[in-house]
Amino acid sequence: MSVDTGLLRESWALVADASDKVAAQFYGMLFSRYPAIRELFPAVMDAQRDRLLNALTYVVLNLDDMGTVTAYLRQLARDHRKFDVRPEHYPAVGRCLVAAMRANAVDQWKPAYDDAWMAAYDLIARIMIQGAAEDANSSPPYWVARVVAHEQRSPEIAVLTVEPTQPYAFHAGQYVSIQTARWPRIWRSYSIANAPRPDNRLTFHVRVVPGGWVSTALARQTSVGDELLLGPPRGAMMLPSPRPERLLCLAGGTGLAPIKAIIEETLRTTRNPDITLIHGARRQEDLYDGGDLMRLAATPGRVRLVTAVSDDPTYLPRQTIADMIGRDHIEDSPATFVCGPPEMVLTTLHRLSELGLPAHRIRSEPDGGELTHRLRVRVST
Repeated sequence: MSVDTGLLRESWALVADASDKVAAQFYGMLFSRYPAIRELFPAVMDAQRDRLLNALTYVVLNLDDMGTVTAYLRQLARDHRKFDVRPEHYPAVGRCLVAAMRANAVDQWKPAYDDAWMAAYDLIARIMIQGAAEDANSSPPYWVARVVAHEQRSPEIAVLTVEPTQPYAFHAGQYVSIQTARWPRIWRSYSIANAPRPDNRLTFHVRVVPGGWVSTALARQTSVGDELLLGPPRGAMMLPSPRPERLLCLAGGTGLAPIKAIIEETLRTTRNPDITLIHGARRQEDLYDGGDLMRLAATPGRVRLVTAVSDDPTYLPRQTIADMIGRDHIEDSPATFVCGPPEMVLTTLHRLSELGLPAHRIRSEPDGGELTHRLRVRVST
């Protein structure tokens, strides 16, 4: 059965403004009709509802580009293996999803929408089931990693280094979901702050988020010797091929982590790199990685380090990263990487556009990748 993308978008428009209700009703139906599935999900569902909506919006808006959607769904299936999602779960999810949308569209829902969504969902399920099965041939559903170092860099920021018990292959710039034993089934994403190493170790920069269970546990309640679970690597903010010699790197807060990994990889693999790094924070104490960055700047190759502080009255001049980007930074169209809080990313992308930097030269991602698809939707609209 073919997928009618026009009907999908038409029907999604009926419920898009009530998407939170759709998600809540979907999970209510799923858990009441299929109680065994509830065990796969965390006790608190707020973040899970956001992920469903982000994924659903992304697929609906991009289904005409099957190559992109297939790659996204296969990665999603790979990531879902850590939740113990199995092929028999997919039909239940599809039925409840369509029922939740139908209930929220009320009398505007057409029978043709049911057919369009079930055809689309059948296609999505086939792609994800196949992707998960292929991944099971080469990778575990998650990796166990032991904490080998824990540094408190500021009252709110910690740097952790872990050593997985199995080889962990990734690319500089990617992020990974982490689960701590204190909060079973709750996973949060953190960027890897180093390029791949011979010792298989990974470093993460963790900022405590108000009310953040996982960030608080990692930064303040985790010690050397503790074990964490790691999901598979994700994210597309990676160095292109061939490797560029000139980089403009713009990092806000702990968005420095993947930027630092990309710089490490460039210094290691490029003969004459020319790198500018602007690291911004709201307060001076949040420039937490100065020692490491100075050592990075002292390695062979040309690395210019600039810092920006936006909200600290003791630091002058107060500037944002966007304020510090000049036309000289984008001469010869350097490869540009942007990572940080979502609003910082949006403001910086707008500034780069104003200066005329071609969009294909820019790779960006919110810190940790959690809001990647939401950001893409906002930028495109």
